[in-house]
Amino acid sequence: MDIASIIGLIACFALMIFGMVFGKSFSAVQSFLHAPSALITFGGAFMCVMASYSMSGFVAGLKSFTLIFKQSAINVPEIIQKIIDLSNVARKEGLLSLEEAASDIEDDFLKKGILLVVDGTDPELVRAIMETELASVEGRHKEKIGFWENVGAMGPAWGMIGTLIGLILMLKDLSDFASIGPNMATALVTTYYGSVLANWISAPVATKLKGKNDEEMMVKEIEIEGLLSIQAGENPRVIEEKLKSFLAPGDRKSSNDELGGEADG
Repeated sequence: MDIASIIGLIACFALMIFGMVFGKSFSAVQSFLHAPSALITFGGAFMCVMASYSMSGFVAGLKSFTLIFKQSAINVPEIIQKIIDLSNVARKEGLLSLEEAASDIEDDFLKKGILLVVDGTDPELVRAIMETELASVEGRHKEKIGFWENVGAMGPAWGMIGTLIGLILMLKDLSDFASIGPNMATALVTTYYGSVLANWISAPVATKLKGKNDEEMMVKEIEIEGLLSIQAGENPRVIEEKLKSFLAPGDRKSSNDELGGEADG
């Protein structure tokens, strides 16, 4: 489980409750509970997004919420080491020996690239095929990211629609001055709900999904460059340095520690 996502969302909720009850009793929370406002804001936002997608796309977008709680299983130094190991095998035994090594690899993208190399596919064609698949994966990821960005945009908009509805109804009957304050507060609740939807849910989910996408795309680019370098017969040490260039400078030392300098010269 991704602890950061869990702690962040729970802490945000706790801080909102704290702001509602600070200096007051917990009964103050009731002032922020209004079913029609919630229906207009949350219902309107999600239904508007639904109108922008196919039903399958909408359901897939909703399901992607759970992805922010999954801990990434990507280990970049381990992947770099795997590629270096493959380069050592290819250097000593030839490219055809990689076919047997591919049988132990669980990464379908890397395995596909290895088999293309083993089959003697032209390097430019190998790159084109793998980059096409990479673009396809990134496109699917961006659909889910865009889903939550759209929800974040619709939330405040539908919150304002709910507020305007409340204000119009209130201004139609100003004879009861005592009810103006409570009615105004109720009208503003929808704006609050819209901000909550955008900033407590949608923005963190979209940002987290972007981070996961960027990480996966970087790994796939490392795999493409590594395989093409193996196919070109480059020295494993050169391949290692090339692949480490994808990492931030601060991560390269830790990568060196994990790799343990095992690449052959």
